[in-house]
Amino acid sequence: MKYIVIGLGNFGSSIAEQLAEMGNEVIGVDISMSKVESMKEKITHAISLDATDMEAVKNLPLKDCDVVIVGIGEDKGANIMAAALMKQMKVKRIISRAIDPLQRTVLQTMSITEIIHPEEETAHRWAQRLNLEGVVDSFELDSNFSIVETKIPEEYHDKTVKELDIKGEFNILILTTMNVSEGKNELGAPTERNTVQGIVHADTKLYKDDIMVLYGHNKDIRKLLDQHKKFKEAQN
Repeated sequence: MKYIVIGLGNFGSSIAEQLAEMGNEVIGVDISMSKVESMKEKITHAISLDATDMEAVKNLPLKDCDVVIVGIGEDKGANIMAAALMKQMKVKRIISRAIDPLQRTVLQTMSITEIIHPEEETAHRWAQRLNLEGVVDSFELDSNFSIVETKIPEEYHDKTVKELDIKGEFNILILTTMNVSEGKNELGAPTERNTVQGIVHADTKLYKDDIMVLYGHNKDIRKLLDQHKKFKEAQN
């Protein structure tokens, strides 16, 4: 996977370094040359430029990038402007940092739905989430076991927990499912709402694009997600 991380403060530099350690190609961007210099040996490339300047941003390999993370923190205006430029440049996937509810609302109004709250969430958690395709959210219980939210794939649609036998095949438990519905934020911009459906039973049916919450060993969860990825690629 190829990532561009804009803003190399504490959060941005941490998530960039961890993604690089996981074997990803990571380009770090910051207006501060000292921050860029401190990251040169830790990630694939580190570049000094103004991410709010359209002409400067055009020099970034955005078309080849899978994810752009806007991690600018202190300057909320620069954060929003950089995110807006990424939308304008039509990058594949944008994840932006938000410091407060108003900033979050503005980003949602720009149709940016993946928003990081570093005061509440760790860079490590987001790095883990980004490194597993299909993961909506994750929580590490220890170095081996995690609870993971992932979208229910098409091949599971309208099948029961008993029919799928994920416990038998992968040694993974489905703790619950969540229905995903469209809602609106305070400014009327569309946003997703997740409604927990309760503890699953053998006859609980799964529906594609809803979310299932899994518990298991990290290697077993990765095996399951890899199978989903291969099925999706075969369909395409």
